Amino acid sequence: MKSLADRPVNPVVGVPVSHESAAAHVTGTALYTDDLVVRSSNALHAWPVQAPHAHARITGMRTEPALAVPGVVRVLTASDVPGINDAGIKHDEPLFPNEVMFYGHAVCWVLGESLEAARLGAEAVEVDYEPLPSLITLEEAIEAESFQGNRPTVARGEPDKALENAAHRFTGEFQFSGQEHFYLETHASFAYIDEAGQVFVQCSTQHPSETQEIVAHVLNLSNHDVTVQCLRMGGGFGGKEMQPHGFAAIAALGATLTGRPVRLRLNRTQDITMSGKRHPFHARWDVGFDDDGRLLALTATLTSDGGWSLDLSEPVLARALCHIDNAYFIPNIEVHGRIAKTNKTSQTAFRGFGGPQGMLIIEDLMGRCAPLLGLDPSELRRRNFYEPGQSTPYGQPVRHAERLQAVWQSLEDRSDIARRRQEVAEFNASHPNTKRAIGMTPVKFGISFNLTAFNQAGALVHVYKDGSVLINHGGTEMGQGLHTKMRQVAATALGIPLSSVRLAPTRTDKVPNTSATAASSGADLNGGAIKNACEQISARLAEVAARKLNIHPDDVRFDDGKVTGIGFHDSTLTFAELARDAYFQRVSLWAAGYYRTEGLHWDSSRMQGEPFKYFSYGAAVTEVEVDRFTGAYRQLRTDIVHDVGDSLSPMIDVGQIEGGFVQGAGWLTLEDLRWDASDGANRGRITTQSASTYKLPSFSEMPEEFNVHLFERATESGVVYGSKAVGEPPLMLAFSVREALREAVAAFGPGDIAVELASPATPEAVFWAIERVSAPSSSLSSSSSSDAGVLTSATSSAQ
Repeated sequence: MKSLADRPVNPVVGVPVSHESAAAHVTGTALYTDDLVVRSSNALHAWPVQAPHAHARITGMRTEPALAVPGVVRVLTASDVPGINDAGIKHDEPLFPNEVMFYGHAVCWVLGESLEAARLGAEAVEVDYEPLPSLITLEEAIEAESFQGNRPTVARGEPDKALENAAHRFTGEFQFSGQEHFYLETHASFAYIDEAGQVFVQCSTQHPSETQEIVAHVLNLSNHDVTVQCLRMGGGFGGKEMQPHGFAAIAALGATLTGRPVRLRLNRTQDITMSGKRHPFHARWDVGFDDDGRLLALTATLTSDGGWSLDLSEPVLARALCHIDNAYFIPNIEVHGRIAKTNKTSQTAFRGFGGPQGMLIIEDLMGRCAPLLGLDPSELRRRNFYEPGQSTPYGQPVRHAERLQAVWQSLEDRSDIARRRQEVAEFNASHPNTKRAIGMTPVKFGISFNLTAFNQAGALVHVYKDGSVLINHGGTEMGQGLHTKMRQVAATALGIPLSSVRLAPTRTDKVPNTSATAASSGADLNGGAIKNACEQISARLAEVAARKLNIHPDDVRFDDGKVTGIGFHDSTLTFAELARDAYFQRVSLWAAGYYRTEGLHWDSSRMQGEPFKYFSYGAAVTEVEVDRFTGAYRQLRTDIVHDVGDSLSPMIDVGQIEGGFVQGAGWLTLEDLRWDASDGANRGRITTQSASTYKLPSFSEMPEEFNVHLFERATESGVVYGSKAVGEPPLMLAFSVREALREAVAAFGPGDIAVELASPATPEAVFWAIERVSAPSSSLSSSSSSDAGVLTSATSSAQ
């Protein structure tokens, strides 16, 4: 068996190539789910009836008025469901509820000949509600002790004893907001019934197999009766891992009942008001350091806002607990987690999947404590990096821990940080109302699904008689370049040019039982499966070539579409000739590949084990400039050094790093989700329903100078062609922006106090932080005894 990580001579992986659909994207010829409706002249359109209450009991519903609206064909209600009336996997998400759980909850759906007919029909449906008490904020849920799901704990050592004996001890509280996915393509499904009675669903989904399962159980069908296909997505970011299933089920139910194709596409306001977001978190912590600034102990309680149902809140919380250490060794630790149940959208997966929330807590803690310890924040961070031989609080050895120091040093050298810090000091000395600062933060992020069973993938590879190749795998393309990388993997494994490989859309009747394209594992899992299938085929072809060249099969080499042997320069075959010869010798030219990640174990009840195949490392340094009077700021420069192993596709990876960083900066500095928490008629309504009220990062928020460098000599053993995941880890590089803002705020004050900074750190939040620093006794205080320092701070809240 060939090594998974070794690369042949002249590999196609590692070569910078553009996205496989780039030309189609920019010319408008790339098809998305909603583009397919034009192929069906008799398609029906779905529109939801949304509840105007955060929490209410449905006491009556009259759909007859909708049927009187011209163009309305049918109103879908709970009585129409032949199977299970549930859109999730926890059986706590009724597809048609009898109790409204959040403002905008869909209680029924109207099908019309046109979108306008369906909309007018939805307005005509009459629903009677009995309003019930609601919980909107995390504070309300915590006070009411409204929790759901598991309450995991990660623990090691004797944290209470270590805290008592710590030279410096600080306590704090921190609350931060969620994030709207705001993918360009909203949720969309298009369902029809074919001539054999099969339910075929075109869906913008990151998890086609789970969408298939949900549609099947709603319709009371077997999985083989339902096929789900995903051409591509206009963005997903985790928001299409669990959330598409119910929308696909509505479309499929409508198609089954009417015998006509049904199109369901949410407009932007519907998408924001109905679909889940990144989980907001609240944290209380108690931390101890020794006199050298090294972490001794940490205790904390993390509360996530799960919204009205569980969705993926339990694994999100588990990953947050597994990443609260980030890059730092904490010998004594006890962290408790719990999920609040509120009357809001059911919060869900989002790029990083809880990792960013856990890591933000420790980075906020380090940034607040550093000045009280008399240390530069970047030095405090460096002193606490993991070292070889150390393990995480949940028991996993931190392999290649030395890369943290190497990445950090490389970043310092490449960003010329020592000289620039001197320039910042000189600038600040001469500018009383404008301050600059540099923030530097690390990333250590575990790669694999926490649920071990999800770490498997399949692929189907066809070689045709003319030497052309078609591949199909279980991963989905959402713009991240997965399909591009998979073509490069196949071309490398078969030794053929990239132009010879075409990729078919992801669909459940080609590769079954697939995992979601999530957890940054798409390339690792599907790449391993494709490589396995290709190697099955190349081994058969090597036997055919060996007979023709009169050499041993082990000596056959495939390179750039040519087949030869070791030491042979005058005898070659083309790959196409060999494929044709193999066909006439009745040698199979197709294979089903499979891959399962080795070496994983996770006990979720004990929160112990080795859930991750490896850790991705990275670091970023960002320089900002802040205005005293408005809190407005500019990102002057960002430098990144990131470990992607041996990159499968460098151009794709650099793009992912840039995009992840900007999305992280948006979460931390701009994107401020707001719900109406008043006692008025609109209680529970999300008020940031569009791009006009929900601010997204744009060109004006990009660093004026942006440098990204892929860490060299970083081969990762046991992973396809030595590469590492790149989807999620770069998002956390944006912590450097927030920490730079914190240090810029500190520059307006005496410099030896903890700076409290809300998240998101909007210009308003920065302004108020400057005000507090200018008069620190108003909201922040620090005191010390002979053996400990205590930090008391107000809660940072942007709920």
